[in-house]
Amino acid sequence: MASSFSATAGGSRASDALPSEGTIALVGRVLLAAIFVMSGAEKIAQPGATLAYISAAGLPFPTLALAGSALVELGGGLALILGYRTRIAAAALAVFSIVTALFFHSNFADQNQMIHFMKNVAMAGGLLQVVAFGGGRISLDGRVARKR
Repeated sequence: MASSFSATAGGSRASDALPSEGTIALVGRVLLAAIFVMSGAEKIAQPGATLAYISAAGLPFPTLALAGSALVELGGGLALILGYRTRIAAAALAVFSIVTALFFHSNFADQNQMIHFMKNVAMAGGLLQVVAFGGGRISLDGRVARKR
């Protein structure tokens, strides 16, 4: 599928030099998902530090919170990469990012926490773009849609 990006520069279509929209969507999904997959895998491999962090934040049921966050991050991240139920996965990760920002990174007196807060908000913004536009042609969702 050719890109619908039609801006021109120097007499040629800018889309002629770009990879397909499907390829761009795939790369974007992988880049967005990488932090979630890595973080979810780390929570499973070394749960102690995360349990301590959750407990220090005062959240109830830290073990349940750890399991839930690992599931959302790893499961949602892998679904996003594969483009499987992409909009649902992206929406779940966007909500997770905002909730995490509010509960763990809202101490704006600490510049590092403010940066993490803004990072989470920015990731949620990118994920909402995926919710709006879907996973693209190179995705399991796209494959199912083409078979219909």
